[in-house]
Amino acid sequence: MPLFGITFGRKRAQEEERHLRANNRLFNLQFEYARNSIKTAKYNLFTFLPLNLFEQFQRIANAYFLFLLILQLIPQISSLSWFTTVVPLVLVLAVSAAKDAIDDFNRHQSDKQVNNRPVQVLLNGRLKAECWRNVEVGDVIKLEKNNFVTADLLLLSSSEPHSLIYIETAELDGETNLKVRQALTVTAEMGEDLQTLGGFDGEVQCEAPNNKLDRFVGTLTTKGEKFALDNEKMLLRGCTIRNTDWCFGLVIFAGPDTKLMQNSGRTIFKRTSIDRLMNTLVLV
Repeated sequence: MPLFGITFGRKRAQEEERHLRANNRLFNLQFEYARNSIKTAKYNLFTFLPLNLFEQFQRIANAYFLFLLILQLIPQISSLSWFTTVVPLVLVLAVSAAKDAIDDFNRHQSDKQVNNRPVQVLLNGRLKAECWRNVEVGDVIKLEKNNFVTADLLLLSSSEPHSLIYIETAELDGETNLKVRQALTVTAEMGEDLQTLGGFDGEVQCEAPNNKLDRFVGTLTTKGEKFALDNEKMLLRGCTIRNTDWCFGLVIFAGPDTKLMQNSGRTIFKRTSIDRLMNTLVLV
């Protein structure tokens, strides 16, 4: 697991192709796919101090004054008191650390709120209320009007004629106009029959997780036939269900593997106006 940036879940080998079976957690478990829990926070109580100090000393000004402090501790090199350097340096580090701690605390709170959002998961032919973090690849879930899409889903059926669905993708691409998705006819026939949906054993083979929002390539095998899948059959995490009473979807990518999180990138090291101000004070 990397020290910096966004980190998630279990570490596993590079995935080349995804293979999953609907309503079969035991089968899907062998591939160690990521669950739907996300983590955007950078630190915890044990890693905050060492990692934050490591980041701060990547700033040239902080590294310079640390080097200067080391020289001042050697009497043969400098006659200046180390106190004149250590006080402003500690002040800069403390202020920046406090700011970073507040930012990361807010990330922890946001992660907790998102991971604990409720969703209806179809288990053993019955809908069960679960938190987002407990959703796994291969689960069939039910979404209703104005719900956020929990993970990257293959649309199975909906309340609209021909199993159409209307989604808003503002969080993904900034567009507020509604987009239309449509389920395959073979899955649309299941409607909202929980017994039929719970017995659905379709197998999906598709591309590995990636950040391409406008592309999806895969196949669904069910009832001895293969059906091509594309982006028009997918509901991506971050979308919102609009003008549709309900829909059912099969989880293809969860948590860090979703296209939304694949596009979020790493948490980069930023230099704020507070940092520039404190460094200026030190230089003065």
